[in-house]
Amino acid sequence: MNFDQARFNMIEQQIRPWYVLDQGILDLIAEIHREDFVPENYRTLAFADLTIPLGHGEVMMTPKVEARLLQALAIDPDDEVLEIGTGSTYLTSLLANLGGHVYSVDIYPDFTTAAAPKLNRYRITNVTLERGDAVSGWKKAAPYDVIVATGSVPVLSEDFQEQLKPGGRLFVIVGESPVMEATLITRVGKGEWASESLFETDIPPLVGALRPRPFKL
Repeated sequence: MNFDQARFNMIEQQIRPWYVLDQGILDLIAEIHREDFVPENYRTLAFADLTIPLGHGEVMMTPKVEARLLQALAIDPDDEVLEIGTGSTYLTSLLANLGGHVYSVDIYPDFTTAAAPKLNRYRITNVTLERGDAVSGWKKAAPYDVIVATGSVPVLSEDFQEQLKPGGRLFVIVGESPVMEATLITRVGKGEWASESLFETDIPPLVGALRPRPFKL
């Protein structure tokens, strides 16, 4: 398989047509090879427009969703970033190249263990890997300029927003299958946030995410 050609096709045929026009994002995706982060048995599908199973019921987002969220977050070089769900480490690597420091937290220790050599391969040193439950955020290093939740939440609580700095941005996918809403939330003041709907998608929920109360007559 010609990975370079497949990567080019992914960018030009999937990502760019999905309104990702930030050339810095496109160049970064060309530089960090997605096939190095997917499970070996899915390597030839690294550039396909589909989610890739990672184990534990978790998945990699599609390439166009990863690119779109990066563009929406407009990460600055000195931003402190919280990633909730390390997963494959691919998004971790992209975030680390854009921001100042990334705190990546995962509840599954095998994901965290596998992340270190992947980061070393690309000489990425500005990531702190944490093993833990960050379904309500990660107060240990709060507040953050950027928070990214790599799993969905059926109900959005204010835990994530409260851990944003003024001007901080949160990317989170809200709702229940089959239709969820990718949302960008910006902290504009104390107790005040602006919300923007980006697109619809469908990914597994974060482990332990708050679910809606059942309706009772």
